[in-house]
Amino acid sequence: MTVVITGASRGIGAGLCAAYTARGAQVIGTTRNGEWPLEVTDPGSQAAFAESLRNRPVELLVCNAGVYLDKGHSLEAGYQPELWAQSFAANVTGVFLTIQGLLPNLRAAKNAKIAVISSQMASSDRAPGGSYIYRASKAAVLNLGRNLAQDLRDDGIAVGIYHPGWVRTDMGSSAADISVEDAVAGLTARFADLNIDKTGCFETWDGRSHPF
Repeated sequence: MTVVITGASRGIGAGLCAAYTARGAQVIGTTRNGEWPLEVTDPGSQAAFAESLRNRPVELLVCNAGVYLDKGHSLEAGYQPELWAQSFAANVTGVFLTIQGLLPNLRAAKNAKIAVISSQMASSDRAPGGSYIYRASKAAVLNLGRNLAQDLRDDGIAVGIYHPGWVRTDMGSSAADISVEDAVAGLTARFADLNIDKTGCFETWDGRSHPF
């Protein structure tokens, strides 16, 4: 099985790479400057990455790369326009470009799966305020995943969208609830459980359906 994981340099992405490698999968973990270079916001980088995987079936694509640039911003002075553009480029457009570029690889595999890492902060039912850019971008990628699930159903490609938990990473901070190992164990179980009957699901790392 070939697994492609974006944003694999650290945190959840690195943990997922290690877990799938230990299971004997052929893992392609993308970073900006590593063995498998990919800048998800750059169409040229996306095209070069797709070309490097030409004719190689991909059974699982995990769209994990993302940014959280407005953490701690104040409503009065924060949320600069350039941060909106950068965040949506990474968290939404980058996911779409990765999936679009690897469609031939996914279609070449039998019963391929796409896992989109979103967040509970995407949910309209959970709106405590703040982090407007991150929340909006994660809500947008949730919507993107839900719609892709419908368009890819006839190809037999299942799409799941996931909240990875509040994880102790550079993004999540040391105050977060769970370890990378816990998140990875939960997420890999969710990905294994994903099938065409569940396509379009929005689930938490520990298997609960998340309200949209």
